[in-house]
Amino acid sequence: MSVTTPDASEESTPPAAATLRSGSLGTADIAFFVVSAAAPLTVMAGVAPLAILLGGIGAPAGYLIAGITLAVFAIGFTTMSRHIKSGGAFYAYITRGLGRPVGIGAALLALVGYNGMEIGVYGLLASAGKDSLHALFGADVPWLPISLAGLLLIGYGGFRSIDFGAKVLGVLLLAETGILVLLAGGVLVKGGAHGLSGASFAPDNVLVSGTAVVLAFAFAAFTGFESTVIYRREARDPERTVPRATYAAIGFLGLFYAFVVWIVIQAFGNEEVIAAAAKDPGGLFFSAITTYVGGWAADLMHIFMVTSIIASLLAFHNAINRYGLALAEEGVLPRSLGRIHPRHRSPYAAGIAQTALGAVVVLAFWAAGADPYQQLLLWVNTPGMLGLFILQLLAAIAVPCYFRRVRHQEGTLRTVVAPIAAAVLLATAIGLVITHIDLFTGASTTVNTVLIGTAPVVFLVGLALAWWLRRERPEVYAEFAAEPTP
Repeated sequence: MSVTTPDASEESTPPAAATLRSGSLGTADIAFFVVSAAAPLTVMAGVAPLAILLGGIGAPAGYLIAGITLAVFAIGFTTMSRHIKSGGAFYAYITRGLGRPVGIGAALLALVGYNGMEIGVYGLLASAGKDSLHALFGADVPWLPISLAGLLLIGYGGFRSIDFGAKVLGVLLLAETGILVLLAGGVLVKGGAHGLSGASFAPDNVLVSGTAVVLAFAFAAFTGFESTVIYRREARDPERTVPRATYAAIGFLGLFYAFVVWIVIQAFGNEEVIAAAAKDPGGLFFSAITTYVGGWAADLMHIFMVTSIIASLLAFHNAINRYGLALAEEGVLPRSLGRIHPRHRSPYAAGIAQTALGAVVVLAFWAAGADPYQQLLLWVNTPGMLGLFILQLLAAIAVPCYFRRVRHQEGTLRTVVAPIAAAVLLATAIGLVITHIDLFTGASTTVNTVLIGTAPVVFLVGLALAWWLRRERPEVYAEFAAEPTP
């Protein structure tokens, strides 16, 4: 039986990928798509204050450490991309290196991981939307209607097609990056609260237990960087363009994140910023830009904060839809999820299912009286974050395993040394996050055990599914993550 797959790349296809012409993209184009999907303002104003509160003034270094780790990982990952013509699926790479059972487990883990990352962000949308409506209009709106409105908007954006998403992401990137640069300029010109300081990068402030929590936030901030390789068929010179775009995206995000977090620390001062973050984490960036630029800039930041979160949600939604589409066409998920809209050419069935799942989770947290930020965001993001960590670790391990079995002319540094180093760094980061998970979630031991155990359980379910497919549907198993026919 031949299974039609959207070339494993489509499982994480960001907006616009399917409509671009072959050879039309350069390094800057691809890096731009990836950075726009990262939604920098969401990462900074929405989450970085908590990283500062829990990690201290050494928080900027955590973003640099995450960026360096992923840059090392990218060496082996992009080298393998030269040999995997189907493109950027983590699960496709893992399948080639570690076999179909592990690949199927990784596919389910990716699906659950991206869902966790996206659905949790509806809590951030609710919190930021509520704060923005109060700041701009003095209105006090319950958080549930904001989350549900976001679900409908994102569901419509995915339904309308990938072109719609690309245009939205591009415009919003310019707005949100611009407002952060404006904040940085104001702080630098005025010299911060007490003069500019490099204490954030001193070992005494970096080598603390809270840095493990910062790493969790930092690695999550890079989610989606691996999607650079899906543009292989659209790149002008893929063997050069894809690696360069990957390094450019990681380099920009790592440096920009670290710089902006350092800027907001300077805005309050090394001694005062922790207290400010504890008092009002959601208002930390808004207070800083009001002081150093003006109230009008804070109003703009409120608007751009909400639109940045929407951009992030749209990027996640499109990625998840294409995971569902790919796995449905692989035969791993129900075929009904693989339906394509005849006019918009969008994977609308997978999109409807994802929106419905998001609504169920949001409503469940609301019914339980949960806080949208402290619980919906952090608790739902945690298993998603750990799942994607594990995916990166498996992908790093897959690289040397793959190159041991194929003939190639790649150097040992790229095929063995870098991926093994990345695997060690990623495993260390995972261990640090798990051992300090209580700082990240603020939850009970029982809740933390469930959150930590979700990703391994999903992976084991994937292994069991692989065993069942091999026994009951061998044709589907044999075609899983296969290279497309030329």
